[in-house]
Amino acid sequence: MKYSPKLVTESTLVLILSSFFFVHASFAQTPSPYELKTGREIALLGAGAAIQGGLFALNSTIDPLTPAEVSVLNRADINSFDRKATYQWSTSAARLSDVTLAGNAAVFGLLALGTKPMRQDIKTVGIMFVETIAFANGFERVVKAVTQRPRPFVYNPTVPLEEKLTRDARQSFFSGHATHAFATAVFTGEVFRHYFPNSRLKPVVWIGSLGLATATCLLRYEAGVHYPTDLIAGAAVGSLVGWGIPKLHQVKNQSSLGRRMDIQPWSTGSANGIYMRLAVFSR
Repeated sequence: MKYSPKLVTESTLVLILSSFFFVHASFAQTPSPYELKTGREIALLGAGAAIQGGLFALNSTIDPLTPAEVSVLNRADINSFDRKATYQWSTSAARLSDVTLAGNAAVFGLLALGTKPMRQDIKTVGIMFVETIAFANGFERVVKAVTQRPRPFVYNPTVPLEEKLTRDARQSFFSGHATHAFATAVFTGEVFRHYFPNSRLKPVVWIGSLGLATATCLLRYEAGVHYPTDLIAGAAVGSLVGWGIPKLHQVKNQSSLGRRMDIQPWSTGSANGIYMRLAVFSR
């Protein structure tokens, strides 16, 4: 509401502005639900880099299986829940699992670049995603280097011997593909729902990203490179990291109304008042 100085006296204007708030409603961009803190980000990224560096030393401790060791492996020694995986082998399924994994990352990328609120906050979202992938990768690689569990195809006599005599053949637990797929899927769903809390597309984003992550796990099983327990553990760890990083960065101690309201004093020299801006969203 505006008052013309030709129609109201200065004293009346001062009284009115001192007694009432002016509310400006607009469909403005949602304030970022996340915040970066320099010290925390340095610590997180530094820890991620340190883990990656330590992996080189850990990987050197993994000795490939020898032909003699492979020859004495017996799938009957595998627990009944995992045993059927030793009958699986498909190089095409392994390649397709790389496609579905990349597809999950593509979904996040399209949302980050294709939606205005996320695109305008791309620095924050990007750093959070890098931290998510660094920690997801670090956890699974460290555990693989420690456990050195032979992959299911190592027990399959139809698989060529040369496939079994590599370091990678002893890095089954837990699944890196499952970890990365679910970390990306949960991260994508969480970030989208925080930027667009009222969007009808939230179920679509969740179902699509989790569907791709599930497909990745099924393909890794069909490929004969992981047991069900590898995939379950990877999905659990990935989901935890994908949820935890956004949660760690989420703006705290602000109500929904507090994030949408801006109140400021103002003065023209001859009159004083308070300006209040309330952002109204429609999503």
